Amino acid sequence: MPTRPFIALFIRSLILVLAFGLHAQAVGLTKVTATATNLLIQIAPDDTGLSVVELAPYETNASQGKVILAQVPATASVTVPRFDGARDRLYSGFVAVRGSPAGREAVGAVRYVEDLDQLSRNREAHPVPANKKGIQVQMVDDALALGIHHCTLNFNLAGLIQLQPQPDSLKWELDGQTYYFNRRYLDSQPVKRLTDAGVVVNLILLHYLGRAEEDAFMKHPRCDPATPNHLTAFNTITPDGLRHFKAALEFLADYYSGTNAAHGRVWGYIIGNEVNAHSEWYNLGPATRAEVVADYQRTVRVAHIAVRQASAHARVYLSLTHFWNRVMPSGPLHSCEGKGLIDDFNALAKAGGDYDWNLAHHPYPENLRDPRTWLDKTALPDANTPRITFKNLEVLDAYFRRPELLYHGQPRRIILSEQGFNCTDKADGELMQAAGFCYAWKKVSALSGIDAFILHRHVDHSREGGLNLGLWTRQPDSIATPARPRKIYEAFKAAGTPEEPRAFEFALPVIGLKDWSTVAR
Repeated sequence: MPTRPFIALFIRSLILVLAFGLHAQAVGLTKVTATATNLLIQIAPDDTGLSVVELAPYETNASQGKVILAQVPATASVTVPRFDGARDRLYSGFVAVRGSPAGREAVGAVRYVEDLDQLSRNREAHPVPANKKGIQVQMVDDALALGIHHCTLNFNLAGLIQLQPQPDSLKWELDGQTYYFNRRYLDSQPVKRLTDAGVVVNLILLHYLGRAEEDAFMKHPRCDPATPNHLTAFNTITPDGLRHFKAALEFLADYYSGTNAAHGRVWGYIIGNEVNAHSEWYNLGPATRAEVVADYQRTVRVAHIAVRQASAHARVYLSLTHFWNRVMPSGPLHSCEGKGLIDDFNALAKAGGDYDWNLAHHPYPENLRDPRTWLDKTALPDANTPRITFKNLEVLDAYFRRPELLYHGQPRRIILSEQGFNCTDKADGELMQAAGFCYAWKKVSALSGIDAFILHRHVDHSREGGLNLGLWTRQPDSIATPARPRKIYEAFKAAGTPEEPRAFEFALPVIGLKDWSTVAR
């Protein structure tokens, strides 16, 4: 992997290029698009005689790649075969170079294929549900009775991949190799049932350590073995890791985008978890923000290419905590600012060929133990705020409308994929938890750029550091076996229905409001 100073300088240079509009003076390759059989490479005029080099996604040095077109003619574009034997070049990067193989000089940025929706097998539009209510589903019957329209499901790729075929394995062909996947793990997912009920399903893609054979190639090479939550960043930096990740994502996207919806639909793929808190939730070892961005960019782009081949309108999401313009107490090699990550990621994506990445944000209250998010002091009303919580959620909505963050002239989509409200052990604990939800729901409902509010959790969990975030309490001495619903349960059920005004009325004096007009602005 390139050195930290090199990556930091590279990304800062890209940001300056984009900020000052110097990208208008194009050099090298300007765009790469694909058909079923060919790649069309567009080239800026250059009178020195260039060649085109193909790079694997993890290669950054032009001397590492293979020349696929020598002495580019003086034309605006050239066509090369999409396939090299059985290998699909759709994931490759391409760069113009001059000079000999031993001393190649890159001319312009490495470019990747853009506008992939023209290749998609399924062109069904992304659904627009009646409202934004969702939950991380634990009990399907209860979730549907609550009237949800969105959900997330944790999905462990280690549980999907099978290195040796089993009698009931499912197969996928990629680049001339066969990969095998666990039918029983897929059968355990409630995607079909939720889809049939009209719920928009999102998978949170993770890799939990603990399966030695899969860890050998899926674990990020720099992942700290002591990672506190046993979660590694995805390994797309080695040939074996990359090919297994590509195969798993292509298979999943095809399986859940079939033309007859036999397995249900997945409309969102959230890549990892809380990447700006990478030491805890997406471990790639101690890393600067520039290193995190470069590594995550590669993985998200690969995921996008895999998903887009199956579905023209399924979405790929980045995952961030509520830390926006501040690092966590763990420090800058273990966490980074959400705002900085977004800005750097966007610059890097545009330099390589823009694509429609989106955001899965987690706007927990500033103090996870205090549900009174309306009192948050570090949630300020401008883009330099230390945190983005529900109190200042409009800042996030506005930030994603800035011209430099648009994709094809439109804001990228935002979902709130994980956030909840702790029920303290005080006498008013349930009251404050429910009021926190009401306040947040009113905020989200008023922001058109946010598509979903997916509550965490359905049931209290014993391994969440003492937090009690559930709509349901758990049975004593259990991990997450439901016991009884709390006050928040009825507020959640009423949200988005004609019962909402009556059910939310109790929260106004708790928060100190006469009505909801000042919240829902």
